Amino acid sequence: MAEDFAAALPANAWNWVAVWRRNYLSWKKVALASMLGNLADPMIYLFGLGTGLGMMVGRVEDTSYVAFLAAGMVATSAMTASTFETIYAAFPRMNEQRTWEAILYTQLTLGDIVLGELAWSATRAFLAGTTITVVAAVAGYAAWPSVLYVLPAIALTGFAFASLAMIVTALAPSYHYFVFYQSLFLTPMLFLSGAVFPVTQLPGSLQQIAHLLPLAHSIDLIRPEMLDRPAGGIALHIGALCMYAVLPFFLSMILLRRRLLR
Repeated sequence: MAEDFAAALPANAWNWVAVWRRNYLSWKKVALASMLGNLADPMIYLFGLGTGLGMMVGRVEDTSYVAFLAAGMVATSAMTASTFETIYAAFPRMNEQRTWEAILYTQLTLGDIVLGELAWSATRAFLAGTTITVVAAVAGYAAWPSVLYVLPAIALTGFAFASLAMIVTALAPSYHYFVFYQSLFLTPMLFLSGAVFPVTQLPGSLQQIAHLLPLAHSIDLIRPEMLDRPAGGIALHIGALCMYAVLPFFLSMILLRRRLLR
């Protein structure tokens, strides 16, 4: 394992930029359609569920339900955008398109490729999350002066979920297996992490689980800033997201090296 780990490390701190740029140039041709696809679900939740359910629920945690939901949708859009970019775009580049194999004939290492893919997925998450944030601010559901403080949390969220999804990409034999990750991990996390209702409404055992989930840490960073409230445990939430970003990154490199060389 030590040999796999060492061989999979990035060659230097900058090679990943070439992979990021390659993905950007490819995405730029379909940018509008891609962005609309990423924004569809969060917008439906925000204005459909937020408006309709908000009329019945009223205020949640001393704010309107739509404003409460908006922060959850910012984090969720970052999660979804980075995950889908990793499993549905990076996977074919690795598998049938064999783009990674071609890149490995250059001076770039597998670590450079993985880091570039994760950085690109985080960029997609940043674009999606920022757009939802701006829409929420324009609609009056977020405080404008605090919007800038939300942006780093969106980027970190994107990188964390991209790292987690890269493990799935490394292990999945085909596209059909991605539905299990979506149904058994992402969807339950949406409802356990405080995106659509407060975590305090969950049973005690589920609250303990919620505190371990990356989406919950992301929401706990983003929601106070969007609502212009003091945030607690910032170092804990940032540290947890960094752990979810770094550890799966190294694990995915080991798994991918074994997959590509077998």
